[in-house]
Amino acid sequence: MSRSTTIKLPVLDLSATSPRTISIRGRPRSASIVKVEEVGDRSIEESLDRSAYVNINANWVNAKGAWLIHVVLIFFGKLVFDTIPGMTQQISWTAVNLFYLALSYLMFHWVTGIPFENDLHGGAYDDLTLWEQIDDGAQYTPAKKWLFSVPIGLFLASTHYTNYNPWLFAINLTALIFVLIPKLPQLHRQRVRFMSEDLSGTATPITPSFPPSGIQTPLSEKSNPSDITEAHFH
Repeated sequence: MSRSTTIKLPVLDLSATSPRTISIRGRPRSASIVKVEEVGDRSIEESLDRSAYVNINANWVNAKGAWLIHVVLIFFGKLVFDTIPGMTQQISWTAVNLFYLALSYLMFHWVTGIPFENDLHGGAYDDLTLWEQIDDGAQYTPAKKWLFSVPIGLFLASTHYTNYNPWLFAINLTALIFVLIPKLPQLHRQRVRFMSEDLSGTATPITPSFPPSGIQTPLSEKSNPSDITEAHFH
């Protein structure tokens, strides 16, 4: 008759092998009142996408008659405002100047991307304005010099025909500065964001959540390794 022999095993400290919780702290999100950031990608892939086809959205500014259309629009706008009853020359020239500057800002500096055939360039112009697309972003080209000088010439004409009225001069000058600033080379592909939040400091979750396997490990009963006998191996 065999007698069960108790096997004594050293007590293992399982708590020492338990994984330790690693605490990783991310930078807290910070909000900025004014933030200037660059848009667009200057990678080789983006350059190839832009040069794959002619950008007809911006190429028209170098076509014949494209420069003359600005003078025609200004002249036509002046005729329209002069037909309004009770319109004075001072208000008429100021309205023409503000109307042209607003249309210029909306067209060249507000709308981004290409409204048609955008798939040909793989979305390379999605973040760029029309001014940034002209001449592939080159500065001091003849087209950009012309587009820069037309608002200045219209401002001088409106200042002269308003008899240098200080209030109308201040309005026209403010509108001119508001339109000329985005044309500066220093602000090429730059965007001014107001009250933007920095989300780069968001902490990454450490402990993943796995679905239950269907078998739960009992937590109330703890087995002592020293109580294991030969019967457990049969």
